[in-house]
Amino acid sequence: MFKKSAIAAALSATALMGVSQAQAADYAIDSEGQHAFIQFKISHLGYSYILGSFEEFSGSFQYDPENLESASAQLEVQVASLNSNHAERDKHIKSDDFLNVGEYPTATFSSTGFEPSGEGEGVLTGELTLHGETREIEMPVTLLGEGEDPWGGYRAGFEGSTTLELADYGIDMGDFPEVMHELELYVTFEGVRQ
Repeated sequence: MFKKSAIAAALSATALMGVSQAQAADYAIDSEGQHAFIQFKISHLGYSYILGSFEEFSGSFQYDPENLESASAQLEVQVASLNSNHAERDKHIKSDDFLNVGEYPTATFSSTGFEPSGEGEGVLTGELTLHGETREIEMPVTLLGEGEDPWGGYRAGFEGSTTLELADYGIDMGDFPEVMHELELYVTFEGVRQ
């Protein structure tokens, strides 16, 4: 039986609001405490990988272990906060050639459903808006744990990942090798119950 699911939180990455949640507890994602991360991995010409993250984002999720179908999540990411530890490359990725952060400064994720798939696991479905395009994505998520913290609060943490086809979001990778046309998105965070 699936008690405390990896609910909707994940998304990860990129999470959100939702469906009838009369009993679901509200959690604020703890991004300020550096207990939440949105990271990406993309091939570099098929020889290695570029790893990076989005440093500025906020979000919330709703979670009730007794009513997992009501789980939901919402996330807003400041796309210009992208950091791959290489200033010139970051400038290029943020330019009109790729993410065009001037025109599309935020990316958002809003969940539309959650389907438990096992103990502490499930699939979060939602709409990801990036580069002005909105697509439905599925993200398998896992509950990392939940319980009281040392400061009198209650926390729950999740992780999830999915693969995005960049062309689905109007991001043209041109003549770059085919392996660079998709990106792996990884989200992990803990939320503080409100």
